[in-house]
Amino acid sequence: MANLDKFTEYIDTHAESFIKRLGEAVAIKSISSDARRRQDVIAMGHWLDNELKKLDVETELMNLGTHEMQAQTLQLPPAILGKLGNDPKKKTVLIYGHYDVQPALLSDGWNSDPFTLTVDEATGRLYGRGSTDDKGPILGWLNVLEAHKSLKLDLPVNLRFCFEGMEENGSEGLDELIQSEVAKGKDGWFHGVDCVCISDNYWLNTRQPALTYGLRGITYFSINITGPGQDLHSGAFGRTVHEPMTDLVKIMSKLVDHDGRILIPGVDEMVAPPDEEERKLYTAIDYSIADIEHAAGGQVAISSVKEDVLMGRMRYPSLSIHGIEGAFSEVGAKTVIPAKVGGKFSIRLVPPQTPDNVNPLVIAYLESEFAKLNTKNKMNVTYIHGGKPWVTDPKHWNFEAAAKAIQRVFKVTPDYTREGGSIPVTITFADSLGVNVLMLPMGRGDDGAHSTNEKLDRSNFIEGSKLLGIYLHEVAVI
Repeated sequence: MANLDKFTEYIDTHAESFIKRLGEAVAIKSISSDARRRQDVIAMGHWLDNELKKLDVETELMNLGTHEMQAQTLQLPPAILGKLGNDPKKKTVLIYGHYDVQPALLSDGWNSDPFTLTVDEATGRLYGRGSTDDKGPILGWLNVLEAHKSLKLDLPVNLRFCFEGMEENGSEGLDELIQSEVAKGKDGWFHGVDCVCISDNYWLNTRQPALTYGLRGITYFSINITGPGQDLHSGAFGRTVHEPMTDLVKIMSKLVDHDGRILIPGVDEMVAPPDEEERKLYTAIDYSIADIEHAAGGQVAISSVKEDVLMGRMRYPSLSIHGIEGAFSEVGAKTVIPAKVGGKFSIRLVPPQTPDNVNPLVIAYLESEFAKLNTKNKMNVTYIHGGKPWVTDPKHWNFEAAAKAIQRVFKVTPDYTREGGSIPVTITFADSLGVNVLMLPMGRGDDGAHSTNEKLDRSNFIEGSKLLGIYLHEVAVI
């Protein structure tokens, strides 16, 4: 107990240096989906590797090869595998995180430079791309290691680390790396792992810590429609040719209705409705319609019933349309007919759905609907990436340890949630290692990951760092 008091005191007294280090990480524009930023992503991997080495972690930068993106052959960012401790009497915990981020531009609506960590002293909010997803949580682990090293405290468990730089763009190469390391047995980096902890998700609201035992999967598509040999003048060609944009808008309008119901036959129908016993689980969660609307920044909730909103996020699939490429978007009133346009959408999957059983339904439906247009344009449907959904046992000792740590730090019992997002590596770890995987969120439900003005509250960063460290101590004694 005395050691934990020293640990938490160290976290408090070094908070400003931890925030400064987070600022260094946020400043690296590690956008994995932008070919122009690939060297920045790689640089971020090397920065993180160097920080781990400073804290006595034995690491190896794993070469994942190359891939094709945006008409270029690019080097994949390295995965960082790490090891600290090898005591056979201790449990071994594997920590996962990702150091890449979503795109961000000041012109998107940010109130400050997204790659300069901005501290709002009045609210305690730390604004910056990656602050909560996922650089803040990764640095929370560094804070834990620094505190133990500086205080000369023995870590209560052995640690293994797996950090990647492609999570926001499909985690290319990571599954194969994990499976190859597991196949090496005693010679692999993951030998002896007893459980996995991932901090890459969020509380449901702004006040109640949560433990997450399920994630939706994902399947992601692009629809590309072509026709004319070049862009055309609408005055000369309007109502004389089939226009790709018109076809695309019609097709994409047939994917989902305004209440969120997926219109692709067979997709929604795969998921059985909840019984009354299951519905009670959602009633017990500390959540309200005001929470979802606060996080969304507007009164736009589909339903006024809390349980329906929670199930829409956790236990039902959803389809979202993400954007259109090739459309005129400049200032002014250009009267062009685009010759080629593309639309992107994804479906968040829940058990028993997988990309394998959903994708054929999607492609068949799109081809059927396109044929009904009787257009002379051509359509190509491309499956971009996907991952299976994941659900685990929240009564496992791994969750019990995390719940005790939350009780110690926040003085409350956590909500137990399934999450709407997708982290495909979660199920890869669960299947390949055969151990329990815990989602232990650091950030709040209004952090705005993937959105403008992404933030991490100072209190969540500092108290969350304490939580990660105390969780390790609870694992050791459970």
